[in-house]
Amino acid sequence: MKTEISTKVQMVTIDEDHFEQRIDNFLLTKLKGVPKSMVYRIVRKGEVRVNKKRIKPEYKLQIGDIVRIPPVRVAEKDYRTAPSANLSQVAQLEERIIHEDKHLIVLNKPAGIAVHGGSGVNFGVIEGLRSLRPQQKFLELVHRLDRDTSGVLLVAKKRSALKHLHDQLRKKTMQKDYLALVRGDWQAKDKVVKAPLLKITLKSGERIVRVNKEGKESETRYKIMQRYRGATLVKASPVTGRTHQIRVHCQYTGHAIACDDKYSTQQFDDSMKAIGLNRLFLHAAELKFIHPDSEVTTIVKAPLDDVLQNTLDKLKKA
Repeated sequence: MKTEISTKVQMVTIDEDHFEQRIDNFLLTKLKGVPKSMVYRIVRKGEVRVNKKRIKPEYKLQIGDIVRIPPVRVAEKDYRTAPSANLSQVAQLEERIIHEDKHLIVLNKPAGIAVHGGSGVNFGVIEGLRSLRPQQKFLELVHRLDRDTSGVLLVAKKRSALKHLHDQLRKKTMQKDYLALVRGDWQAKDKVVKAPLLKITLKSGERIVRVNKEGKESETRYKIMQRYRGATLVKASPVTGRTHQIRVHCQYTGHAIACDDKYSTQQFDDSMKAIGLNRLFLHAAELKFIHPDSEVTTIVKAPLDDVLQNTLDKLKKA
């Protein structure tokens, strides 16, 4: 039997922690256990107010905004459904920790696991880490990686660390370098790709991203690491942080990433699968940031997994 608890009216003043966060995403974190449909309903009905005014779900919060969150009925959390720390995927996360201190955890995220639960996914990295660290009061994702992307992922263990790292993301002082294996001969002239990206929903309900002049400005810098016959290994460094940015910018230049089920080509993917590649070849290899405690420039690296390394070993260098 599900028990329900009713929340009270909340008045929340926005600080730097939630600057530029969409109101719908903000409400989903504040109203844990409330279905997405209900969150959108209370926004649409005008029950959620920002500075006493109605807003749209895509409204981006500003510092000093006063948000009125109405009372809603929340299903009380059933801890029996929380991921067990013994689950193989969760237990695997412990082995993937590259670095840990009092302020953050650096993880080499495996491909195939989402960073958080939702949209048909019971749990992700963050829920898994919380079940592994039940005594840790604060654990929050600093940034995100697509489910099929592996590599460096930062998790903050203190709110002050999260704020510090988010400031770096906002000011674009945190450098992320990815490795991607792409189709064909990457052109040396394509060192910087600037193409606006727009999220669209297909009739099937699938959400994809397209280059579109109506989209948000996006920039990725590329460097050729190794040429192979029929493929190129590139380093991709996103300046902006849009959804699927590297994947769509690669497709836009005519060099889709290997085994990208949304943006790649069948023929190229089949040739990659034939040599054992069974996942998207996109890996967050290196992250450079200022440590939130020591203020020292910190570089963390995540090695390629066996599947990606074996794929490169089987390719013939051009």
